[in-house]
Amino acid sequence: MGFFDNLFGSKSEEETSNGGVPWVSLISSSQLDDLVEQSKSKAQVVFKHSTTCGISGMVLRMFSSSYAAEENADFHLLDLHAHRDISNAITSRFGVMHQSPQLLIIKEGKVVFHTSHGAIADINLQDYL
Repeated sequence: MGFFDNLFGSKSEEETSNGGVPWVSLISSSQLDDLVEQSKSKAQVVFKHSTTCGISGMVLRMFSSSYAAEENADFHLLDLHAHRDISNAITSRFGVMHQSPQLLIIKEGKVVFHTSHGAIADINLQDYL
């Protein structure tokens, strides 16, 4: 359980790491508000992950392995089973239909790109940052 304890720990500001991505666990609605505010100066990437879905785990590993340290973004990981309320708030706030796994890129307070499932591994983040 150590991997999942680190990945989805209960400390909201604690950064976690998976394949080099400096993930921050998204666990509160106030973090969502902060994320939107931070998107005005730096792109915010949200990965909505289902911990019980093999496809979601595979896509998360593939995305994480393609991470480049020079990416100019903050990375947030949302555990859908623990925090479905935050996923619902994302749907309501941005008008993006929920999917899992799902990747959203937020800039200037708006979702500028989103995709799901295997297409996540195919994107070039630099095109959207």
